[in-house]
This record gives sequence, structure tokens and C-alpha cells, in this order.
Amino acid sequence: MNTATILVVDDEPQLRRAMKATLTDLGYLVLEAKSGEEALEKLRTDSPDLILLDLNMPGIGGLETCRAIRETSDTPVIILSVRNTERDKVQVLDAGADDYVTKPFGIQELLARIRVAMRRVPASGESLSELVVSESLTIDFATRRVTLKGKTNRLTPKEFDLLKFLVDHANKPVPHRKLLQTVWGPDYGDEVEYLRVVVNQLRKKIEPQPSKPQYLLTEPWVGYRFVTNA
Repeated sequence: MNTATILVVDDEPQLRRAMKATLTDLGYLVLEAKSGEEALEKLRTDSPDLILLDLNMPGIGGLETCRAIRETSDTPVIILSVRNTERDKVQVLDAGADDYVTKPFGIQELLARIRVAMRRVPASGESLSELVVSESLTIDFATRRVTLKGKTNRLTPKEFDLLKFLVDHANKPVPHRKLLQTVWGPDYGDEVEYLRVVVNQLRKKIEPQPSKPQYLLTEPWVGYRFVTNA
């Protein structure tokens, strides 16, 4: 049985009730919130293990709520939405969400996404708590923070997982599919836009000049490579 606590955030009572009944039957403890404001309050008071967050809500919407969550929390967030364009997915990932599920969805698909969002990428090789890349860049894996030129930034869960895996394979090109299936799960492999968004966000946090990266490099037609001797 599952023991995780899931916060379902949606302004439609019927959907909340249906999801609560299904997830409760599977052993999850389910909390409900009907707005972004209520979700942020429950995040502070109840510390859920995962948040299912509707994109379109009155008051502060799903994107703004997700950004607010990421200011203080690494809790996995899965966005639920009827919209399914690449632009929508990019906006969601850019806000710090872990994944995006299009309504209507099957319960098995949602459960698979929940399992992926809550898993952590296993370390390979020697695990570092802190990596000093250069005089200006330090990566603290224990606190999920990077310090660039004296400024400290928090990493989102997917940014952390992606960076950690690339560092574990430093100075070697890692293919897109390998990164996707390691960070998001075996059912992923073609969602290259997921990688593009997270890499762009990472570069803003670790690169002195994000438009001219020196640490997180693109390997054309292959994937990405983290350079420790830049």
C-alpha cells in the first residue's frame, strides 16, 4: 500500500471527489484544495508528498501557484490541463513543474506519472555532497542549491536530477533519450522539449553567460554534456 500524501488542487468539486476516492482506494492519503491560495496554505501546514495542480483556476492560476511553490518547496508538482500545445507544456515546465498530464486522462496513466514524479534518480559512481566547478560556481547536492558568483539559487527537482546525472557522467555526451528515461522514466524518450526547457533553466542558474554556456554544453543531434574543466 502507498503511504504518500497527495494534494489535489482543482476548482471542480466532482473531479476532486473522484480523484480522492480513486487515490484513497490505492492507499494514498489525499488532501483537497479548490484554489491556488488554499493549496499554498496546505503546503505550509500539511507538507504533502506530491501536488496534482489544475492549470485553469480562478484567483491565482496553476502557473502562478507552481511558481510560488517552487520559491520554497521541492515537492513534486504534476500539472493537469485540457490544453495540450507545446507552448503550454513549455510554460508549465518553465514554472518548475515536474510533469504535465492532459485531461481527460486514464487513471493508470496518472498513477504512472505520480510514480515517476516521486522517484529520485539514483546516483552513479561516487556521490558528491558538494562540487566546486570553478571559482565562481559551486554545486551543493545536499541542499539542492548552486552558488554562482556569490548568488545562491534553488534547483527544482527535475533540474537537480538532470544536473546530478550529467555531473555523474561529466565530460561525456549523454543522449537525449538516456536523460529523459533516467530523469522522467522509461516511458519517456521523445519529449525533447522537456529537456530543452530544464536545460535552459539550469543554464540561467549555473552559467555566467547562459547564451554562451561553458559548463552545460549541447551536443548537436546527440544530447548534452557537463564540462568540469571549462
